[in-house]
Amino acid sequence: MFHGVSRRTDRRGGWRRLAWAFGLVAVVVSWPAAGARAQEGPYFVTYDRGMEEPGNLEISLAPVFGEQRGGGNFLAAALELEYGVKAWWTTELYVDGQATAGDSAALTGFRWEHRVRPLLLEHWINPVLYVEFEDITEADKTLLEVVGHDVAADHAVPNRIAQGARLRELETKLILSSSLSDWDLSENLIAEKNLAGPPWEFGYAVGLSRPLALAARPGACTLCPENFIAGIEMYGGLGDGHGLGLRDTSHYLAPVLAWDLPGGPALRISPAFGLNAASHRFLLRCGISYELSDFGHWLRRRARGGGAG
Repeated sequence: MFHGVSRRTDRRGGWRRLAWAFGLVAVVVSWPAAGARAQEGPYFVTYDRGMEEPGNLEISLAPVFGEQRGGGNFLAAALELEYGVKAWWTTELYVDGQATAGDSAALTGFRWEHRVRPLLLEHWINPVLYVEFEDITEADKTLLEVVGHDVAADHAVPNRIAQGARLRELETKLILSSSLSDWDLSENLIAEKNLAGPPWEFGYAVGLSRPLALAARPGACTLCPENFIAGIEMYGGLGDGHGLGLRDTSHYLAPVLAWDLPGGPALRISPAFGLNAASHRFLLRCGISYELSDFGHWLRRRARGGGAG
């Protein structure tokens, strides 16, 4: 009796904390700010060559709803803070959480990402180097990448068990991005390693997209075609150091659509469909992001003013 009450209390507390966190993010993202604008590509898993402008801060929330085989459906989300350090260097902090029907809600960890673009001028192929440190638990369901033998059954483990297994991992990516006439073609090769010692795990992501229109109309326009980018992405696992291949791996195909509101946030949506029995049947991703221009300069001015006071 006592343990049952304790679990119910923990479950309600977890849901409450997650709701407060998401609500706070929604307020911050929608808060008006002078000079704020959004710059967001359409992809959720695939990275292109886009970098954050130096001194700008982008705040994003990217929820994903998943239909779970053998377990409760889940809603996971990553809060993202992306900052342009230099024109060639962007850093990003993620805080992850999830809530599973019939189970509980939990914060599952954080990630710290760096992207470096060695060639700033446009080329036929534009490479970007990516490295990320992850400190998450096995309860994480954000599916920001799919590597190795990640399969849908991994997410059916109850949160009370999965939260006890902590993963400290190093993730690297080679990002290649090209312009083909009006289209963007981006390919990611992913290698990830648990720092505790298991073998490297590998994955991929490929995206193809283009604006619905290239010429911008004079004046502000919310629903103009040039404010929309549409495309498709595919991602999945490629095995690990013990054996590369497609055996016991999961794969997804997902149309993507981004809507850049003039002077406001950018919105994205993507229904993803599992391509084999090892994948989730269906994922629905959405995202909202808001960019604060010259945030670094504002922060430095505040710091100097505080020091003078």
